[in-house]
Amino acid sequence: MGKVLKINPEFSCEIVMAVPYAYWLHQRSELDKVITCKGMRSFYYFCDNVEERFDFRTVSNKHLEEQIPNTWIHHNCRAVLGKDYGDLTEEEQYKANGVLDYSKWTPPPYRKYYSNDKLRFDKPMIVISNRYNYEHGKFPRGYFDIECLYEMFNYLTSSGYSVLYKRPKNVEFPLDNNEVMTIQDGCNLEASVEGIGVIDDYELTTYYDDVYLLDDIVSKYDFSYNETQLRLFSNAEGFISMGGGSGILCSYFGKTNITYITTSKELRKGYFSPKSHYKMTSGCNVIPIRDPEDGITKRGHRNYIELFKKMKENF
Repeated sequence: MGKVLKINPEFSCEIVMAVPYAYWLHQRSELDKVITCKGMRSFYYFCDNVEERFDFRTVSNKHLEEQIPNTWIHHNCRAVLGKDYGDLTEEEQYKANGVLDYSKWTPPPYRKYYSNDKLRFDKPMIVISNRYNYEHGKFPRGYFDIECLYEMFNYLTSSGYSVLYKRPKNVEFPLDNNEVMTIQDGCNLEASVEGIGVIDDYELTTYYDDVYLLDDIVSKYDFSYNETQLRLFSNAEGFISMGGGSGILCSYFGKTNITYITTSKELRKGYFSPKSHYKMTSGCNVIPIRDPEDGITKRGHRNYIELFKKMKENF
């Protein structure tokens, strides 16, 4: 009898810690079943026995203990260095940040499996993966605002790229606590644009011939939301993403991923070393852009200067 995994943590934890362990078990013919959240079947394409049971996610990883080798996304220093994080020297902490125990960890080759000719555009595609959600119980801080999206859409389309824009409406999949708060408060990503009026980011995409909204593509095919994005992302030439689950998923496809980070342990020094899970998923070129939320609060706005610079250097 093989192993049964029963998991419903935050999305980022699942694709970093649970999925690679499940695939490792699969390669050894030791995986019997995965019980996961609704909509996640496509991430476990290699398992014939997937039950999409849960319609919610939990921010607690307690249920992962005794099930998978890594239960904390930001490091596994106990397995890697044999010490608790608080007992590490400062230099050892730098080496531990973002590094997991990879002894039973093999990321599925999503790009190889899902690459296809059906979901391709006429021009090379760059994915912009945005979010607008509460973060750690606080009002949204880290996101690409309307002005930022305008600059990115203009540059990429004028440089010969098509753009796939993703910003979930929080109706596509089971939610965690922060996403539930976002819906309850009616948060919407919008701004007043001169000559047009107030528009949101979805409306902004309609002003461009070569900018495509992920939700519109999902509605045209029989694939699930997650299978559609996996098929599209597998055909992408590069990514611009938010840190967290968005940036982690974009790191699975072996391309350049410029990821914008405002909060969480990802701000720590050394987090994006060659041994970090961000780079170990596919050997991709991850470029972190750090803009800590305390700096955003003090200046009253996000700083996208370095983001734009790296975008123009790489795309």
